[in-house]
Amino acid sequence: MNNTIKQLFERKSVRVYQDKPIEAKEKQLIFNAAIQAPTAGNMTLYSIIDIQDQAIKEKLAKTCDNQPFIAKAPLVLIFVADYQKWYDAFKYYHGEEQMRSPSYGDFLLAFSDTLIAAQNAVVAAESLGIGSCFIGDIIEQYEVHRELLNLPQYTAPVGMLVMGYPTEQQQHRTKPARFDSKYVVSVDRYEKFDDEKLVKMFDDRAVLANRSSGGRSFVDDIYNRKWTDPFIEEMSRSSKLWIEQWGKEDEES
Repeated sequence: MNNTIKQLFERKSVRVYQDKPIEAKEKQLIFNAAIQAPTAGNMTLYSIIDIQDQAIKEKLAKTCDNQPFIAKAPLVLIFVADYQKWYDAFKYYHGEEQMRSPSYGDFLLAFSDTLIAAQNAVVAAESLGIGSCFIGDIIEQYEVHRELLNLPQYTAPVGMLVMGYPTEQQQHRTKPARFDSKYVVSVDRYEKFDDEKLVKMFDDRAVLANRSSGGRSFVDDIYNRKWTDPFIEEMSRSSKLWIEQWGKEDEES
């Protein structure tokens, strides 16, 4: 197993950091690595917002599901799906007559570009000994985050990365078990599991995680934390608004 594969296997979310800044050289390496990610048409359909203002970090710690560790992170990056720059360039060079506006397909391309770049940043940071944690809650609070981050119409926050050097406890914390690849990879067509295979998938994961309570406990945990928790209502509401704004007539027109 080479070092890159080893780091991918060992990487886990880090939420507690040493009181140690990330130097400008390391930060720039992370930015440059992100920008080297695969991108549709080599367009780089995203922007990265480097949150340096502590007051904004404090605000995000509250708006992103009340997670205080966000405000304590040495580096907070927001990855934004961005078709605004290209759309403005198209209008500048080709004029506004008969110019279509970005729509849902453009949104999905930009969304994909953005996530790929964010993962490149994660891998680069890991190679530098810098831990990271994805924060999906940046998708929530549409009105607040759009104003806070000065986001124009054809943008949308896709994910936030908080980064820092992990404490010793975080370095030695056990990484949660993942599903075996046989439950994730199918050949040629999607495989819809019957009840027996579905139960076995979660029971096998319980074994990998050394959990005697069985696979049902995994399902119950996600059911309570992700599926039925009130936060998902806000995430769904805001997600709908982020997507729909790309389908509207230009707000400036």
